[in-house]
Amino acid sequence: MATGCFISTGRSLPEAVERVKLAESLGFESVYVTHVAGRESLTVLTVYAQATSRIRLGTGVVPIYTRTPATMAQTAATIDELSDGRLTLGLGVSHRPVVEGWHGQTIDRPVAEMREYASIVRAILHGDPPPPGEKWQTGFQLLGIEKRPALPIYIAALSPAMLRLAGEIADGVVLWLCNPRYIAEVVVPEVSAGREKAGRSLDGFDIVAAVPGAATEDRDAAYTAMRKDLIPYFGLPFYRAMIERTGFGEDIAAYDAASGDLAGMQGAISDGFLAELTAVGTEQDVRAGLERYRAAGAASPCIGPIPKTDFERTLHAAAGA
Repeated sequence: MATGCFISTGRSLPEAVERVKLAESLGFESVYVTHVAGRESLTVLTVYAQATSRIRLGTGVVPIYTRTPATMAQTAATIDELSDGRLTLGLGVSHRPVVEGWHGQTIDRPVAEMREYASIVRAILHGDPPPPGEKWQTGFQLLGIEKRPALPIYIAALSPAMLRLAGEIADGVVLWLCNPRYIAEVVVPEVSAGREKAGRSLDGFDIVAAVPGAATEDRDAAYTAMRKDLIPYFGLPFYRAMIERTGFGEDIAAYDAASGDLAGMQGAISDGFLAELTAVGTEQDVRAGLERYRAAGAASPCIGPIPKTDFERTLHAAAGA
């Protein structure tokens, strides 16, 4: 049974490296890095690779509009070589405020564009001619470095259409804010449909679920910190649709009704929503939270930190150490 973790750098890269080394020593199968506005995720994984020897290294996830498919494949191949084949390349669409506001790109047809992008990256890693695309055209081929056909590509997905695409063309799917109910009722069936379309079973396909967790005696404080972190997501269309699908439409309605009132918007996120999403409480509660995700179909539940809690303690709890 694979258990992973999310370790982004926060304020200190050296402290993050020590956490990754701890995770490896505790037996975690993989470590993932998010890609937001701080340190660049693929560069961070290069640092993690040099500090470790066994743990798998994944982007969770890097937006496809931040670099061309050729540059993505070239960078991934380099890190995979450096890490002795430990890279998992997680790709995502991200959101219009990020893609358009930060990078000056456009999301026009997210599912079709992800299919095109991932297919080009995979072809380059396999040493095949890149297929023609509408948004991206390239004749790039790797030279002076071995091809990396075994490098797994995962796709971040929330919607049924993107989940089906992940099942069809990827080696795994990366989930965020998808609670166990959504995984069992939507993720597994849709991914399975994509696998069936490609003539494959679900065997060997990885479902990575990010699980915010905290080993703590103060559940209320952890929930308060989590509510602050979730505010941006409750305003993003992709996440709002998913949250409503999981039966928390009342939380969305209360969030909208409190628009402009930050405390009210945070308060709209119910204890029920957080209890399903997170793994918070005693060491046993943390492990039980991860097992809820595994029982729902997540092959690789990945514990992630909740602000202002002791993540080293949480890592020990999740590992049962």
